[in-house]
Amino acid sequence: MRDFGLWTSGFGLYPLRVSHKSARIAAMIESFRGQELEPHYAGYFDCFNRQLFYEAHDVLEELWLKDKHGTNGAFYKGLIQLAGAFVHLQKDRLHPAAALFKLALANLDKYPDKHERLNAAAVCRLIRNWLGSLEAAHFEKNPFTSGNAPKLALYLPHR
Repeated sequence: MRDFGLWTSGFGLYPLRVSHKSARIAAMIESFRGQELEPHYAGYFDCFNRQLFYEAHDVLEELWLKDKHGTNGAFYKGLIQLAGAFVHLQKDRLHPAAALFKLALANLDKYPDKHERLNAAAVCRLIRNWLGSLEAAHFEKNPFTSGNAPKLALYLPHR
C-alpha cells in the first residue's frame, strides 16, 4: 500500500526510491522556477547549450507530455528529437541521428518562423545543415565535435 510517497509494509515505512537521474533533472528544472519562462522550457535551452543533450530531452519531456496533443505538442516533440539527434551524434550513431533530425524538422517546420521566443526557422536551417553534413559524408564521418556544438538562443523582451 502506498501512502503519500511512502511504502507501507508490515515492518514499517520506507521512502520511495527516487533515481539519481530524476532528482538531478528535478533540480535542474527547479533552478528555473520563478523566472520569466516556463522552467522546463528554460531548462531545455540551458542543458542543450551546455551539450547536455540527454538531459535537455528529459527536462522538456514533462512539458511535452502535458501538451502532447495541444498547440505546442509537435513543437516540444521536435525540440526533444533535436536533442536526441545530438545524443546520437555524441555516441557516434550517425544513422539514428539523421532519423531524429528528419523527425525534428518535420515537427518544427509546422510552426511560424518565430515561435515561443525561438527562431524556429533558424533551428530548421540548423537541422538541415547537420543532416546535410551527415548525408554528404555518406554517414562515414561524424561532423559533431564539442567545439562545433550548436547553441540555441531565445528572444527575450527588452525591459
